[in-house]
Amino acid sequence: MMNEENDQSSANGGIKFFSRISQVYQSLLDQWTPHTRVRWGACILCILVFLLRIFLKHGWYIVTYALGIYHLNLFIAFLTPKIDPSLDLDDDQGPELPTRSNEEFRPFIRRLPEFKFWYAMTKSTIIGLICTFFDVFNVPVFWPILVMYFITLFCLTMKRQIKHMIKYKYLPFTRNKPRYEKINNVQK
Repeated sequence: MMNEENDQSSANGGIKFFSRISQVYQSLLDQWTPHTRVRWGACILCILVFLLRIFLKHGWYIVTYALGIYHLNLFIAFLTPKIDPSLDLDDDQGPELPTRSNEEFRPFIRRLPEFKFWYAMTKSTIIGLICTFFDVFNVPVFWPILVMYFITLFCLTMKRQIKHMIKYKYLPFTRNKPRYEKINNVQK
């Protein structure tokens, strides 16, 4: 009887502990949300530290290649609209991109929002950096071939994405809704 109560209280304590850690972590993420430049600066710093470690240790090229492909996939998802205009879906699916210049302005909604893009890039870079501390991930490989594969993959993927942007006439880097100037010629 006493053993069961002791097991339940320790289980509840563990659940409360991990719940509290989760809340603190989410609170920190929420505090970082409005600071876009600082977040991306920290992400770029993580990437530079990772690359510096790769160059100094002369290894872990497979980890670097996998991280590069993952970052490329994230970037493509960031550039792609949430609702792909190439799919002929019903109008019930939500807002679509304007196809003519006289249509109403609709903001560009990304498949991968900026915050999630930053979060995934930072998290994956830190995981990649941690992988460089274990020799099991240091597979010997001729790295120039990986560089050529990555450059080829990048060029082909970006060519396809740019053709998609041109075909459906969208630009993923619009900032704000267009504003029209007020006419001050009020006749009395």
